[in-house]
Amino acid sequence: MRECGVCHAEFDSLTHECQMCGHSPQRIDGLLAFAPELAASEEGYKAEFYDEYRGLERHHFWFTVRRDLIVFFIRLHCPNVAAYFEVGCGTGYVMEGVREAFPTAQLFGSEMLTSGLALARDSLPSAEFLQMDARNIPFREHFDVVAAFDVIEHIKQDDLVLQQLYKAARPGGVLILTVPQHQWLWSEVDVYSQHERRYSASALHGIIEAAGFRVVDSTSFVTFLLPLMLLSRLLGRGRSADADPLSEFRIPPWLNGMLTQVMRLEAFFIRLGLRLPIGGSRLVVAVKD
Repeated sequence: MRECGVCHAEFDSLTHECQMCGHSPQRIDGLLAFAPELAASEEGYKAEFYDEYRGLERHHFWFTVRRDLIVFFIRLHCPNVAAYFEVGCGTGYVMEGVREAFPTAQLFGSEMLTSGLALARDSLPSAEFLQMDARNIPFREHFDVVAAFDVIEHIKQDDLVLQQLYKAARPGGVLILTVPQHQWLWSEVDVYSQHERRYSASALHGIIEAAGFRVVDSTSFVTFLLPLMLLSRLLGRGRSADADPLSEFRIPPWLNGMLTQVMRLEAFFIRLGLRLPIGGSRLVVAVKD
């Protein structure tokens, strides 16, 4: 079901024109805009990240292995996904992996900023992309999988986003999300990246369950590389808050290849059923009963 952003009526339709009040969201750059006042905002994220992320994420060890893990967990917990919705989809890199794994699924992606959505639309012309505020999702019980990958740490009202994702999921639907983990890893990179927090497993599980979901799977990742990550944070202390966080992603190809192999080894054990207690990131799967 779709939900009107004005009168909050629910309606079953292929379009977002409300069948009760007649409201239809405006378009910006050809994209349906549900929060047009935020379309050029940099609340929680910097628009200039998108162009460089688009190039980095297709080769960088963290982005590539994270995507493989996400697709694995979707296959594991929702192998027959027919409708998939990703909040904060960025340039669409993860959605491309979902499309390859589930070619018949309907894919929906959203971003607050239109600059990222334009890049995603180029990569996935068959998907539906929406400009919106994740704190006000215009769907109810519509999706088999709702997702947010390294998104909610940017939003002060992370609990509200999870409540909205719960609303958008069908009964029996699956939530899958990733977040940065461990407050003791906090650094100027988090500040520049406009993170509100890093999570502990217990705190993250708590807000997910408070939103109505039931956690069914959870693991850390970037565990084998955690000593290097911690060393990087310690060496970076005292660095200006204006430092470029993407510098961590610009590494020589030979080093990227080595780190990719380490991450793939870690992912291999996760696929076998190992769940890791600590790591730079955490992935959680929850169900709407």
